[in-house]
Amino acid sequence: MRAFAVILFLLAAHVCGAEEWFDESKAVTLFAFDDVSIPHTQNLRLEMRQPVKHEANPVLRRGASGKPDAMGVQFYGSILKEDGKYRLWYVAFDDDTENKVASARWRAAYAESLDGLTWTKPDLGLVEHRGSKNNNLLDMGGQSWGFVNLKVIRDDADPDPARRYKMTAHVYYRHTRRLGTLLPFASADGLRWKPVKEVKPLKAELRKEDLFIPGFHFEPCGGLYQWDGQFYISGQNALPAVHHYQGRVCRTYRSSDFLHWSPTNAIAFTRTTQQEWLGPNRSREGEQTHEGISVWSRRNVLLGVYGRWHGAAEWKDITLDLGFVMSNDGLHFREPKHEWTFIERGKDGEWDQGGLIQGQGFENIGAQTFVYYGTWDPRPTGGPVVPRGGVGIAVLPRDRFADLVFDPSNEGPGDYQLPQVTAEFVTASLHVNTPRFFVNADGLGTDAVLRLELLDHLEKPVPGYSGETAARVTISGFQVPVEWKSTTLLPERVRLRGIFEGKNRTAIRLSAIYLQP
Repeated sequence: MRAFAVILFLLAAHVCGAEEWFDESKAVTLFAFDDVSIPHTQNLRLEMRQPVKHEANPVLRRGASGKPDAMGVQFYGSILKEDGKYRLWYVAFDDDTENKVASARWRAAYAESLDGLTWTKPDLGLVEHRGSKNNNLLDMGGQSWGFVNLKVIRDDADPDPARRYKMTAHVYYRHTRRLGTLLPFASADGLRWKPVKEVKPLKAELRKEDLFIPGFHFEPCGGLYQWDGQFYISGQNALPAVHHYQGRVCRTYRSSDFLHWSPTNAIAFTRTTQQEWLGPNRSREGEQTHEGISVWSRRNVLLGVYGRWHGAAEWKDITLDLGFVMSNDGLHFREPKHEWTFIERGKDGEWDQGGLIQGQGFENIGAQTFVYYGTWDPRPTGGPVVPRGGVGIAVLPRDRFADLVFDPSNEGPGDYQLPQVTAEFVTASLHVNTPRFFVNADGLGTDAVLRLELLDHLEKPVPGYSGETAARVTISGFQVPVEWKSTTLLPERVRLRGIFEGKNRTAIRLSAIYLQP
């Protein structure tokens, strides 16, 4: 037995200011759509929420002629919040057509914001571009690389301050043709970077003898994250795996030190349609994944956004939306709702027409969750170069990606139906260590009550925390404390049982449960 007292918070979340809400990324979160954390339900239905595009989109636009991003702001990038400021890394594409090394026109760039909505491109004074250092380009070790995709994380556990920030970038190398590959960087400040080992570019490409992963085509850096002591990169290619999938699949490579990367890879996610291989030289066709998974680490679970490639034989007919996935083990991802589109591409004529791309930008700001995304219309591929990109925001209520709601389907006069059914869930077994429990729910009130009980690992009620002594939540909010009156000793492992009660229980929408250490 492990002793702990459930600490009572008397101030309900619905009256808290945003600055008083705790950071959910530091809590253990049981999302409504996580059927590993909440595997047992009865008479409950999951309803996904589709975010709404922000009216200010695009919040980061291409620069004027002559600027490093005059032709493209490609948000295959990342956003981090540090010291009250939001920092954004992206790929810039200029309009210098006199530069005959085409890939060298794709560079790493930087922007920042105080509110996550209004962004500026500071003059960093680090890299000369067209005769001036008054630009927002990052110093990538004094070298020019042809970036396509990059991701940035902060690693406070690394004892070397020169490696506080880590970046993985998709660059090119030359075999019989130009192929995609990985190049990792490290930085002390996120602005001045160096490759993690001594390498020199050859016409803005990585030399074949300097490869970090095996020498075949791989488009890395759709996502970069840490899980269970290892670094993972997420990306795509259409090469055969253990099974021969159709087209682009999401693969991961891993490293324990960010320098040495595994020669083996894992298939992280495929769509059902990819089980049927269409044959050689048809990798553009069919429903596929695109550019890996951009990840939001939520401590015990990963949320992710991937490209939903709508393939065709010709580029002019290909389009892209964004899908939503999750992982409980850092390796295998799944869709909470099968073949569901999370963010739809814009209509023709809109700034995000044709196709969307995923960046690693997820922020809870005030009462909202911002999901940042980019755009790339694949249809002009192979023709004249056209301006592309920008950064947009899709908005949800804070941490409300989906809800568990009462499903009355089994209630009624039918032969197999009951006059009134119980609507409840039971979580997986949780290791408790003096946590405080909070719920993220809406529709609660005196006639719409969420009753919460604690059970032991074998699902026996814990005295003082169940039955008549169960907690009853009647207040809606993003972080509403769960209050039990008992301070009785608890088992080392518990489960949480939730019951939807009251004559208005159909109004209850449960989005998440938090265990804040």
